[in-house]
Amino acid sequence: MISLGAKLDSLLRELETQGQRNDAVEKDRKKKFLNLERPTAELIYLLLQVSRREHVLEIGTSNGYSTIWIAAALQAADGATLTSIEILPEKAAMARRNLARAGLASRVELVEGHATDVAPGLRGPFDCIFFDADRVSAPSQLKLLLPKLSEDVLLLADNALSHPEEISAYKTFVEQLPGFVCTLTPVGKGLHLAWRRR
Repeated sequence: MISLGAKLDSLLRELETQGQRNDAVEKDRKKKFLNLERPTAELIYLLLQVSRREHVLEIGTSNGYSTIWIAAALQAADGATLTSIEILPEKAAMARRNLARAGLASRVELVEGHATDVAPGLRGPFDCIFFDADRVSAPSQLKLLLPKLSEDVLLLADNALSHPEEISAYKTFVEQLPGFVCTLTPVGKGLHLAWRRR
C-alpha cells in the first residue's frame, strides 16, 4: 500500500469509509460518490509519477478523493497543473473542502459544469486526461480535447470492466486513434489506458 504521509493517509482512509457508507445506502446515483477503489487510485498515482506527467485534466471530481491522489502525484513537478471538472455544485463544494484539508487546494483548478461544455474553453496542452464521469459522452469530450493534447499523452478511463457497454464507444474511438497503444487493466472496476508515443 502506498503511503502519502500521515496526514493524507488519514484523510484518504476517512474518505474511503465515508464513500463506502454513503454509496451503500444512497439510492440517487447523483448523490453517490463513486470513488475509485484504492488499488486503482494507487495505480494512477504510480503511472503519473513514473511517466512524469505535469498537466493533467480530470473529468469527474466527485468529493475529491481521486483528485487528491492525482494532485499528490504531481507535487514533485515544478509548474505542474491539475484541472478537474465537476458537474454538480454540491460535490464540487465537498471537493474544495477536502482539497483544503489535504493542503492541495492551491494546486487544483476546480471547474464546475458539464465537461462537454467546459472542454472547448480549456487552455491545455494536457499530457494526461482521466475520464471518470459520464462514460457515454466521453468520446465527444475527447474529440473536443484532441487539439489540446500534448504529443506524449496518457489517457485513462475508469469503469472499463464494470460498465463495458457504456464505455465501448470511448474504447473504440481511442483504439482507432493513430499512434496510440492501448490496454485494459483488471484493477478495481477496470482501467483503460492509452498512450501516444512521442
